[in-house]
Amino acid sequence: MPDVKNDRSYIKKLLLIAIPMMVQNGISNFVNLLDNLMIGQVGTNALSGVAIANQLIFVFYLVIFGATAGVGIFTAQYKGKGDDEGIRYTFRFKIVFNTIISSLCILLLAFLSPYLINLFLLGEGDPADAAETLVIGVDYMHIILISLIPIGLSQAYAGTLRDLGATKVPMYSSICAIFVNLVGNYILIYGHFGLPAMGAAGAAIATVISRFVELAILVIYTGKHSDLFPFIHGAFKDFKIPKDLALKFFLKALPLMANETFWSLGMTAINQCYSYRSLEAVAALNIESTLWNLMGVAFIAMGEAVGIMMGHILGAGELSEAKQKAYTMRRVTVLCGVVFAVIMVCISPFFPLLYNTTDSIRALASGFILIAAVTMPFCAYTHASYFIMRSGGNTVITVIFDSVYTWVVAVTLAYCLSRFTNMDILLMIAIIRGLELIKCIIAFFFVRSGIWVRNIVK
Repeated sequence: MPDVKNDRSYIKKLLLIAIPMMVQNGISNFVNLLDNLMIGQVGTNALSGVAIANQLIFVFYLVIFGATAGVGIFTAQYKGKGDDEGIRYTFRFKIVFNTIISSLCILLLAFLSPYLINLFLLGEGDPADAAETLVIGVDYMHIILISLIPIGLSQAYAGTLRDLGATKVPMYSSICAIFVNLVGNYILIYGHFGLPAMGAAGAAIATVISRFVELAILVIYTGKHSDLFPFIHGAFKDFKIPKDLALKFFLKALPLMANETFWSLGMTAINQCYSYRSLEAVAALNIESTLWNLMGVAFIAMGEAVGIMMGHILGAGELSEAKQKAYTMRRVTVLCGVVFAVIMVCISPFFPLLYNTTDSIRALASGFILIAAVTMPFCAYTHASYFIMRSGGNTVITVIFDSVYTWVVAVTLAYCLSRFTNMDILLMIAIIRGLELIKCIIAFFFVRSGIWVRNIVK
């Protein structure tokens, strides 16, 4: 019989980790909503240009997330083991690895952004609108690239603190950065306090400034509280990492980084298939995704917290309890998904009215929001399952479950439906999003098998 008292204790710990991440992500996505509304007031082309550029930057975010998370599996298990030296080695690796990845992405996007953004502008619509959208998107992208190295370093700090269960510090740094970004948007997009109105370029500059603020707070706070974070003692004295450990970190980080890269590229390819039908779909999807990101903060944060908790449990050697605790935590995550899905359904007719765009785009966005709401509980189930499987370091099954499934099933179907049928865009999106149900079935069997229950820091 399940130990109800013990389950409640784990759920309480889970919430203590998850709630600060929910607050952080919730505020961040609320400000992203305000960003969208501010840029949307400039015009639909500005909204679309920024949305496409951010879709490409989203790929970078997930590459960095995958690299940090791969090593974070060790960080969480070292925490369960009580090994500060091991944590220090993972932190050093994240700093170096993330800086290299950020630098490579800057070079890649600096040269390829015009071509990549243009891929989203091939659908039906006014060529003049497409040309203006391309110029806005490229200008926005070139400014945003300045923030990539600060983002990589911030992820090394924030990812390590989260893996240790200290989720409040990243939350505070993110809130401060968000405030800076919001004020900067107000001043630079519209041109207040004597500054020129810069539109989308102003939004990009505000974002860059906010990323440097976030990094500064993380560096200063962690350095001044070395009693709470012993790993920072001597972390920069040298960057030596034992070769065998560095190889282990790399071999865990590489599959997860590849997974996040290919998954995000898969989602980008699916969105490109939607945009192939019409340019209106680009703007409508941006409205829907903004609300999805805001409403999804609960189950997304819960999923990440589940991964951290499972890492602590496995690192402490409590392998026999791991599977039962995983089931309990996943149920809580799905409940969060159900609650916010209901909220999405209720506000779906009204949310698009906030945007300065056409009635047809608003109607399309409302339909997209309803479809997203119906699939949210299933996404919560697969999201928690993904982090459970990842917590034991079995990166092979996470790659199969996530990016391989996305490309083999979802991308292939989206491409065929967009190119070889005249199917309505709403029905097309409903079918692609409905594939999450199949993924839930796969997740059920993967988690039940227990092949992920491993201690990798013995």
